[in-house]
Amino acid sequence: MPTHSKPNIYLIGFMGTGKSTIGRQLARQLDYQFVDSDRAIESEAGMPIPEIFEKQGEETFRVMEKAFVETGHPQESCVVSCGGGLIFQPELKERLQDRGIVITLFASPETIFERTRANKNRPLLNVKDPQAEIERLLNERLPVYRDAGIGVLTDGRCVNDIVAHIVRIYRRAVKR
Repeated sequence: MPTHSKPNIYLIGFMGTGKSTIGRQLARQLDYQFVDSDRAIESEAGMPIPEIFEKQGEETFRVMEKAFVETGHPQESCVVSCGGGLIFQPELKERLQDRGIVITLFASPETIFERTRANKNRPLLNVKDPQAEIERLLNERLPVYRDAGIGVLTDGRCVNDIVAHIVRIYRRAVKR
């Protein structure tokens, strides 16, 4: 459990589960800073993530993600939307859990497909059957997502409802 009086909230989960949208609203609600790990890394690198992968490789990007977790954001009073693969790096799940409250956002494969299908900046979905790829990846990642944090389902719920739910979870966790 984090030792800060206002520990960070780390939102993790598959693409399209609402991490950025919910994170921004949650930060406003709590009067915390909002940071998107992918945007912070892009800003630091001076190029978009697909370009980092292309020019410097995935390994370099993963090093940048680890540096972000260690020193790239405030230690408290911050809502962090984590990139989809960040939690799968060795020791980063535990590091996030030490630094704050980890909330895993979940959505059905159908909802994820509907939310992401128009976005062409999703390299993992640039395949013949994106919905099947979502289902495959989600099934592969589910055990880690379930183990990493407190789960919140985003299907069929408005942002305000989800944010209120997370605020209740956070306040209960901080009181312990």
